[in-house]
Amino acid sequence: MSNPNRIVFGDSQYMTELKDRSVQLVVTSPPYFNAPFDYPDMFESYEQFLIVIRNVIRELRRVLDEGRIAAFVVDDTLIEGKKYPVVADITKVFIEEEFRYRERIVWMKPEGYIRISRRSGVMLQHPYPMYYYPDNLQESILIFQNGDFDYKKISEESKEQSRIDLSEYQKQKWYLSVWNITNVLPMRDRLESGIAAFPDEIPYRLIKLFSFKGETVLDPFMGSGTTLKVAISLARHAVGYELDLELMDTIKEKIGMNQMNLDGKKPEFDITVRDDAKHLRTKLQQKVNKNHGGQ
Repeated sequence: MSNPNRIVFGDSQYMTELKDRSVQLVVTSPPYFNAPFDYPDMFESYEQFLIVIRNVIRELRRVLDEGRIAAFVVDDTLIEGKKYPVVADITKVFIEEEFRYRERIVWMKPEGYIRISRRSGVMLQHPYPMYYYPDNLQESILIFQNGDFDYKKISEESKEQSRIDLSEYQKQKWYLSVWNITNVLPMRDRLESGIAAFPDEIPYRLIKLFSFKGETVLDPFMGSGTTLKVAISLARHAVGYELDLELMDTIKEKIGMNQMNLDGKKPEFDITVRDDAKHLRTKLQQKVNKNHGGQ
């Protein structure tokens, strides 16, 4: 690649544009399996969803450098009263594809920031045993490692340039396995309207904790481009894959391709549109509005 920053509109089950061991960190949030407010009926079945995830993970095993990290922000999905064990199943797939399971960080959202389901109301209507369904305020940040990391490979200069600010680390309690971070609600007046985007703070922490300046960060399920935006702001290179061609304008705006940064420069990205790119957003939103009365 002539430009280390790249956006590919196409299916990340096939990341043919990337060479083996060319990425130093993966930060992503895959589509929530057929979630009624985000991706209704996107996948034919839960089994097909897991096949897609496995194929992407196999590609990550190839493109991710030795000993480096893949971080997936995921959550179990509730559809018409049935809960799918997405966190457990994705963990299992990573392990089967020979990644090391390193950590699970719990992302806690503040109460009042529940997007969809207030399941606890069932108990108020039926205050008896067996009617308990809690409201979900958390997601999982799953951390996997691609083999052993050789700390000696990193130069002292690179380490110093990428030094962690310990006052920030302590103050924001990065050292805990529970991170309290306000989520992004996809309201209509936001850039991410109708998109389940995670807050900048999540890739910010992960990129600082698991990569060095000048390295390459990949998001195989790019969405609105949050990971790429944060990676560029932290002096990393950024590569993203997104199946939905309709998100191009949102991504360009999010990563600032149309505006100058503090250095008086615009972020430069090579953009590739492959034949397997799709138009999804409009169809998905139409299904959401139909299923939920346009709310």
